[in-house]
Formats: sequence, C-alpha cells, structure tokens
Amino acid sequence: MDKFSNEEVTTGYNDLKQVEVSIQSAQKMIGTATMSMSPQQLEEATNALNDAKVQLQSAKHGTGVDEQFLQQCMQSIQTCEQQLTEAKR
Repeated sequence: MDKFSNEEVTTGYNDLKQVEVSIQSAQKMIGTATMSMSPQQLEEATNALNDAKVQLQSAKHGTGVDEQFLQQCMQSIQTCEQQLTEAKR
C-alpha cells in the first residue's frame, strides 16, 4: 500500500480559486448579516472577511499570480469592508 505525504494531496482548488471562494462566502455572510443586523452574524461575517484577506495575502506570494484578478479581489474586499462598517454604525 502506497502512503502519500500531505504535500502530494491535492484538493482540486488552486490558491486563486480558494481566494475567490473565500470572498464569495464572505460576501454572502455579509449580506445576510447586514439584513438581520444580528451582532453575532456581523461578527461571523467580519471573521469570514478577515479569512478572505489572509487567503488573498497568501495568494499574492504564489507563482503565476494574476494581477488583474488580485485587483478585483481587493476591490471586492474593500466593498465588503465598507458594507460592514456601515452596518456596525
């Protein structure tokens, strides 16, 4: 029986796709949280957005970086931050 190291396991997602999925998830959570105005949901949405930021920073240091894609991601994150900031006021 062959054993595989963790480095050989692939999930089917590359770093850029993972960033995209993280941002989309944060956007959905922010939308739900801002409609309900639940403090708990706002906090969870903030955490999801922070996770997406971390993923984006990690992907920036990868090889084969798509600068246009990263700029679009940054714009999406900024829009999400503005939405959360307004909701928390």
